[in-house]
Amino acid sequence: MMQYSDIRKYIYRLDPETAHNIVEFGAHFLSDKAPFLLSALRSKYHVDDSRLSQELFDVNFPNPVGMAAGFDKNATMIPFLEALGFGFVEYGTVTPRPQEGNPKPRLFRYPEQRSLQNAMGFNNDGMTKVKERVARLYPYAIPLGANIGKNKTTPESDAIKDYEVLINAFKAFCDYIVINISSPNTPGLRDLQNESFISELFTLATDLTTKPVLLKIAPDLEEREALSICDIALQNGAKGIIATNTTIDYSLIPDAKGFGGLSGEVLKEKSFSLFEKVAKAFYGRTTLISVGGIGDGDEAYRRLRAGASLIQIYSAFIFEGPSLAAKINRRLLQLMKRDGFTQISEVIGADRT
Repeated sequence: MMQYSDIRKYIYRLDPETAHNIVEFGAHFLSDKAPFLLSALRSKYHVDDSRLSQELFDVNFPNPVGMAAGFDKNATMIPFLEALGFGFVEYGTVTPRPQEGNPKPRLFRYPEQRSLQNAMGFNNDGMTKVKERVARLYPYAIPLGANIGKNKTTPESDAIKDYEVLINAFKAFCDYIVINISSPNTPGLRDLQNESFISELFTLATDLTTKPVLLKIAPDLEEREALSICDIALQNGAKGIIATNTTIDYSLIPDAKGFGGLSGEVLKEKSFSLFEKVAKAFYGRTTLISVGGIGDGDEAYRRLRAGASLIQIYSAFIFEGPSLAAKINRRLLQLMKRDGFTQISEVIGADRT
C-alpha cells in the first residue's frame, strides 16, 4: 500500500488551499458514495482501547485526540475524520452568514519547520448550510464541537448578536460550543478578548443553553491578561478553556508573511508555555483542552500530564498524514504502560500534583 510519505511530495506541488479542497471533496465523496471504504479506514486507523476513553461534558470521548477547528470548517468531513481514529471533531469556525474569507493566497506551508501560516478569515458556508449538514449526523459516534465566530462585516458593537444566533442554531447539534474570539484573521476579533465582552457573552450563553460553552484564547496574550479573561469566563459560566489559537509572532519563521497566524511545530513551545500557566491556575476547576504544535504522542502526553483532558491537532496532520491520530493514541498507551497508568484519566494533571 502506498504510504503518505510517497504521495506527500505530489501534494506539496499543489497550492495548499487547493490540496485541502481536494481532500475535502474526497472525504465528502467517501461519506456519501463509498461508506464501505470508510470501514476499511476504520480497521486500519482506529485504536479501540477502553484505557483511552473518558467521560467529559456528559458524553464519552473514546480517545483524547481531536481534530481542531479550521480543518473541517463546513462539517463535510466528520465521518472521514472519525474513520481515521479521531476521538472527537470540532467543526467550524461557522459564522451567521456565509463569507468568502480573505483574498487568496491565504494559506502557506513551511515544510522544513513543519508549520503553516493561514489568513483564511473564517471562510465558510454559513450557519444555515452547516447546521443542515450536522443535523443529519447528530448525535454522532464521537463527540462534536461547534466552533463559532462573528462575521467580518459585523461591527464590534453588534458582535454579541452574532454569537447569540449561533449558539441558538447549534446548541442542539453539538456536544460543546467554542467561542472563537482569538483568530487573528478577522479584523477586530481579538479586541473582544476583554473582560467586559467575555462577561456579557458567557452570561448570555449560560441563559441560552445547557451545553458546555468553552473559551478559546490566543497564545499572544500576556499571562496576566490571559488568566484574567479565563477567570472572568469561568465566573460567568464557561465550562472549559482551549489554549491556544494560532500566533502572530512572525519572528518564529524567518520568511513568514506579515499577516495571518502561524501554527504547527513553531508554535509548540509558545502554546505550551501559555497552556502551562493556564493549567497552573485552573486545573481542577474546569476542563482544559490543549492545541498548538502537537505533532506526536510524546507532546500529547506532555500536555495531558500538564492538565489537558483533551488535545487537538491540525497542522501536524498535513505533514504526517492520515495515520497521525492512531500513532498518537498508540504512543499514549505505550507511555501509560511505562509510567504505570491504567487509565487516561490518571495521566491528566499528573504533573500538577
